[in-house]
Amino acid sequence: MSGRVDGKVALISGAARGQGEAEARLFVKEGAKVVISDILVEQGQKVAADIVRQGGQATFVKLDVTKEADWQDAVDTTVRTYGKLNILVNNAGIFRMEGVEATSLELWNQVIAINQTGTWLGMKYGVPAMRKAGGGSIINISSGAGIIGTGMAAAYHGTKGAVRILTKTAAIEYAKDNIRINSVHPGVIDTEMVTGLLAEEGGRAIVQAHPLGRVGTVDDIAYGVLYLASDESSFVTGSELIIDGGFTAH
Repeated sequence: MSGRVDGKVALISGAARGQGEAEARLFVKEGAKVVISDILVEQGQKVAADIVRQGGQATFVKLDVTKEADWQDAVDTTVRTYGKLNILVNNAGIFRMEGVEATSLELWNQVIAINQTGTWLGMKYGVPAMRKAGGGSIINISSGAGIIGTGMAAAYHGTKGAVRILTKTAAIEYAKDNIRINSVHPGVIDTEMVTGLLAEEGGRAIVQAHPLGRVGTVDDIAYGVLYLASDESSFVTGSELIIDGGFTAH
């Protein structure tokens, strides 16, 4: 039986660990060839090597999502290695807790560069390759913080809200090219990004804020991303897939 993304080629940013790694492994399991990209070179190479050892097809490329030349190289490497690009997952991101006044200009610019500019650059250089392939699917990882406010993490909220609307306008622009673009909005997911947050005194309250009574896993998100990457979602574009255990339903 064919996999859900059989024969497709995917490029995933921030895929050396966490959600990106889970997405890469699931995509390969479902028949795709995957380019794993990250600034964490050693970890990314290990993930790619492990996938290859298990019989899958994966390649690693170093990618700092804030650098235009790195994006060009990542897309070029994908097409050169596997002949095309069908799926792009803009997964790389950083989380900072500071509110409006506590956020320095340096921190503000850093979060924008990675979360917002990185997503835009991924689309800017991914779209031409997808157009040549006859279409494709771009999945931009936003957040529940792109749907509601929490009274903290000002820069993070700002960028994730921007990703949400950027996704919609790009989806309209590239529908004519058969390129679908959607955003995914996770709740709190148990990854290294939030390990410290969950361990703090307020960790229990964070869990309880999810009506399903738990935080999410990387696989919870990976399966949602897989749906948007597959042809099962061929009539879905400019949409938001919220995977948050009910967090934003309050």
